[in-house]
Amino acid sequence: MLVFAAVVLIVGAVFNVVAWPRFFQRVAKDPRARDASGRPTTFWRVHFVLLLIALAIAVASVLAAVLLLV
Repeated sequence: MLVFAAVVLIVGAVFNVVAWPRFFQRVAKDPRARDASGRPTTFWRVHFVLLLIALAIAVASVLAAVLLLV
């Protein structure tokens, strides 16, 4: 059962690492991401924070998976 839990954590981490950066690239190209003077908007900042949280969860998931397997 521990191996299954570790695999689920790793799969979730891989998903976050693959999906979120690609999604953020699309957010960054969105016209709502920058104001008239080219500065990042709240739309951009919110999605950037979500990206950072998703990547932090991915790191925590991999660490938890490693600890389960050790």
